[in-house]
Amino acid sequence: MANVLVIRLSAFGDVAMLVPPLYSVAKAYPNDTFYVLTNKNFVLLFDLGLSNIHPIGVDLADYKGIKGLFRLGNFLRKYDIDKVADVHDVLRSKFLRTYFAFLGKKTVHIDKGRKEKRAVISHKVPLQPLKHTIDRYKNVFEAMGYVAEMSFSHYFSNVSGEIALPENIFLDESKKNIGIAPFAKHKAKMYPLEKMEQVINNLCTRSDIVIYLFGSQNEAEILERWQTKYDNVVCIAGKLNLAQELFLMSQLRVMLSMDSANMHLASLVGVPVVSIWGATHPYLGFYGFRQSIDDAVQIDLDCRPCSVFGNKPCRRGDYACLNYIDSDIVIQQLQKHLD
Repeated sequence: MANVLVIRLSAFGDVAMLVPPLYSVAKAYPNDTFYVLTNKNFVLLFDLGLSNIHPIGVDLADYKGIKGLFRLGNFLRKYDIDKVADVHDVLRSKFLRTYFAFLGKKTVHIDKGRKEKRAVISHKVPLQPLKHTIDRYKNVFEAMGYVAEMSFSHYFSNVSGEIALPENIFLDESKKNIGIAPFAKHKAKMYPLEKMEQVINNLCTRSDIVIYLFGSQNEAEILERWQTKYDNVVCIAGKLNLAQELFLMSQLRVMLSMDSANMHLASLVGVPVVSIWGATHPYLGFYGFRQSIDDAVQIDLDCRPCSVFGNKPCRRGDYACLNYIDSDIVIQQLQKHLD
């Protein structure tokens, strides 16, 4: 019986990808306890119906600097940690695993394949699929002795209890419900909004479709405008908690998203995701869990991919990887899941 500290503090999508392998390992080793150190906003992801998974949600603003990390390490000691699985491998997680190593605890950390990914985006090697992040997480657990088949299938197959939507968010199960999450953290990962509006304009002409617009409260203004402008469009930005968003996603016929957290959330609830890719590429290991590569909408350019995370400006200046994707191509891919 061991207590294992699993560290993945951010980002949202990367934390979501931890759910399938962690669930599978925890289910296979019920006598060991897995404490997941993550952002306090992501804790619900690990409410998986297993008594040996315990998320520890923190606000990193409370643990700034070396002194703050020492305080966090001291706080974590109360969980009697025996092993540390660092599946983040950033400065904070390196500090914490070193802290526990000095206490004589076994530590294992992820190999992110940084060198391989740099070689791909610098075009020094041919583009080919690299190891998926979920497999890299599995490798960490395996190095600690936790070998398990992937038993995770669907978030709500493990979660008990009903989840109610707010009264002003109506779900018509007789319709073909579509989710659209048009935003991404970086410009190089986001389909131009005018093109996305063309997609919505086309889809909303069908009376058998309802479109739900996903986004944060900060993005709600544009989504609310689309809701007002088009029929059969519902903006849910800032109106649902994470459990409600996951439930609504689970009722969708298909989700349209960028290379973003919403792709990974929809994947956790078993919904097909049509994803649009710009500067990044599915082959770099961040594709949605069990998603079909056929649903990745992208174009071939000599300069793609130019970034692992999409956080760099376009070297060409025209963001051709996104601007050259015609809205009709996106619509056609969505329609494969509607007809």
